[in-house]
Amino acid sequence: MRRLVLTGLIVLAALAVALLVPEVRSEVRALIRPEPPAPITPLALATVPPRPPTRAPATPTATTPPTARATAAAATSSPATATPSPAPTDTPLPTPTPGPVVVNGRVYDAYIPAASKEGQFYQYSCEFDAAWVILATYGIDASFEEMLAAIGTDNRVEPYIEETSQGFLIHGGDIATSFSGDYTKNFLARSTGAAFRKVFAHYGLEAGPVHDRAGIEAALRRGALVWMKTTVDFKPWRPATWVTPEGATFQTVLGNDHAVVVIGFNQDVVVIRDVLGPTSSNRQRPYEYEVSWEAFLASWGAQAYDGLAVEPPAGG
Repeated sequence: MRRLVLTGLIVLAALAVALLVPEVRSEVRALIRPEPPAPITPLALATVPPRPPTRAPATPTATTPPTARATAAAATSSPATATPSPAPTDTPLPTPTPGPVVVNGRVYDAYIPAASKEGQFYQYSCEFDAAWVILATYGIDASFEEMLAAIGTDNRVEPYIEETSQGFLIHGGDIATSFSGDYTKNFLARSTGAAFRKVFAHYGLEAGPVHDRAGIEAALRRGALVWMKTTVDFKPWRPATWVTPEGATFQTVLGNDHAVVVIGFNQDVVVIRDVLGPTSSNRQRPYEYEVSWEAFLASWGAQAYDGLAVEPPAGG
């Protein structure tokens, strides 16, 4: 009897330790209290063979969104290891949209075929992965390491949470100028559009802030892709405030911070390229999907409408 009790205590202790791991907690929570389905509609993603890396703009040849396969497996809920930069695909350079565009039977006011890859570079590198989509679509082969060097890191404070009577505070580096946090294991690691303008400038691209629906629509109509901060799967969030060592603050979200690329829209929906792919929080997550304007604007607003319209290369 004593042996059974001792065994039971050991099992309970092991379970308690396992629950300290965020991924395990999310799995248990999903079984006990399933979350509502994500407000997204999966779309088909056409694939074409990848072409050799190049920094020159691609020649317009395709009419459907291609996929560049990363050399590592698709991202999962476990921390990823370094992933060599996938080669950009033979994606046509974006061009202004004169009118409605039909894509796989769906009609959009504007739609830009965009590059994709299977999974993120690291578990919490979504901003870099969204930037990679835009750069690859514009025919630019960018590695994670090169983008990281372009934006720079602020390692003075490894991001951590403080719960106060006014809400959650995330203490970290200056995300207006740099990336802050360990992108391999810290779910609080992140940056902002203001900082990522340096990445696009490094590759000779013009990136300007866009903060509303009109700006999104205008950018896509003229052939510019939109890098943006949102929540994973556009799901509900817990608000948080990011605090830098200097005391500057930024409106953000606590646990489901994410970055994606807007590639199309019509009156009802926005089309998203998201290379996160299947994870424990959504094993059916597609690489391209639609989300209603209502859900889109709500989740974007949670991130202070942080977005960048990134123009195609001059003369492309």
